[in-house]
Amino acid sequence: MEPLRIVAIGGGTGLSTLLHGLKPFAPHEVDITAVVTVTDDGGSSGRLRREFDVLPPGDIRNCMVALCEDEALLSKLFQYRFAEGKGLKGHSFGNLFLTALTNLTGDFAKAVRVSSEVLASRGRIYPSTAENVVLEAELENGSIVSGETRISKSRRRIRRLHLVPSTCKPLAETLRAIEAADLITFGPGSLFTSVIPNVLVHGIPRAIQRAPALKAYFVNLMWQPGETIGFTASDHVAAIHQHAGADLLDVVVVNTTPIRPAQRRKYAAEEAQPVVNDMPRLQAMGLEVVGADLLAKGSIVRHDSETAGAIAMDLARRGRARRRAA
Repeated sequence: MEPLRIVAIGGGTGLSTLLHGLKPFAPHEVDITAVVTVTDDGGSSGRLRREFDVLPPGDIRNCMVALCEDEALLSKLFQYRFAEGKGLKGHSFGNLFLTALTNLTGDFAKAVRVSSEVLASRGRIYPSTAENVVLEAELENGSIVSGETRISKSRRRIRRLHLVPSTCKPLAETLRAIEAADLITFGPGSLFTSVIPNVLVHGIPRAIQRAPALKAYFVNLMWQPGETIGFTASDHVAAIHQHAGADLLDVVVVNTTPIRPAQRRKYAAEEAQPVVNDMPRLQAMGLEVVGADLLAKGSIVRHDSETAGAIAMDLARRGRARRRAA
């Protein structure tokens, strides 16, 4: 059997969680392509971006580590963060490695490919665009906020996102992967700063809309403080469709396990509550709802990678059947 083909779109720790859940099935059962947002301008990534005019490496690094075959030494090395040292403090080794390799090759996408080979990653990882883009948000009061970090800290509702330059294009490899996919996933991850920036890249929404693949969104478990306070599951979907300019999704994957009381109290201090799965509106939007116990063990509210990976594999099998029937 030819491996199933999954294109996972997103950024941050949410995307790497899904990739980690898919890794045990690769490369024999699934062919993985990750498309990662490149709008981060904070922390180590932001410093390297400003000083070396490179794309932010942080989210890409997390995805490489999630797909790394050797989780012992190499992944720890790439995630190692310097705790001290003038100019080094706060940087991770993987970010510095990607920046150095970009300067050597003159091509960030090539640097990612070579780094993935070093880590023996079980999948391909592409930046959503090779252009050095800036994320801008128009807030509900009409003001414009520039930069992912400032957008994340804003406490006003976001009306619309833009990329500057707006004419940025995806890699040709990304478009080919989307065309050949059995399943295209969005999330989990920060809606406005990890997921939506990818559909603002010129050409990606149209490619997804035309692809015969099944398209699924892994809905976040909690509100994102400063971004999605008060958002229901359908609000997340509506925001993706609004920014993509098309109704892209077929399936939404939602958590059916109640958030534990201790976790709710902890997150309430950050004005974050569990996302409400408003099933009637989701179904009225023509979406299939897949519910599962997606809550990982531990005090942090996050998706369980194994469960998310298993659901993605099942959806990919359905997507393969749909492609063959088309």
